[in-house]
Amino acid sequence: MSSTINNDLYLSSLQKRDTQSGGSSILGKDDFLKILMTQLQNQDPASPMEDKEFISQMATFSSLEQLTNMNSSIDQMISKQSAQTFMLQSGMIGKSVSYTVETTDAGTQQERKTGTVKAVLFENGASKFQLEDGNVVDPSSITKFENKNS
Repeated sequence: MSSTINNDLYLSSLQKRDTQSGGSSILGKDDFLKILMTQLQNQDPASPMEDKEFISQMATFSSLEQLTNMNSSIDQMISKQSAQTFMLQSGMIGKSVSYTVETTDAGTQQERKTGTVKAVLFENGASKFQLEDGNVVDPSSITKFENKNS
């Protein structure tokens, strides 16, 4: 009497368990390796997994691991780039800036204002310029930088 394991049931219960515990329903490389080990341990000795299937699954696992490593490297690069941008923007302190703000008077219009950068803020992964008058300006709305003495 041969007993087989339905992998679809294992995957659906694993996803359900992760979702219920507040975790992600996405399978990671550890989950993939557990599934592969379960398949190998419970395979029918009379008809074991073919080499081609095993090599295919190991290649998939290797690709998944490399994608995970690449994603981690990209996250680190973005973090360092954000810090570098923040440091470069600190050189704008004391500069006079021209910027636009949207007004809702008589429809949506843009108004040009000027101010002097007092500080550079970094919140939630984005930088903003704090002006001497207390306004906080997004770098994308700035149209001109110039020395305060000019």
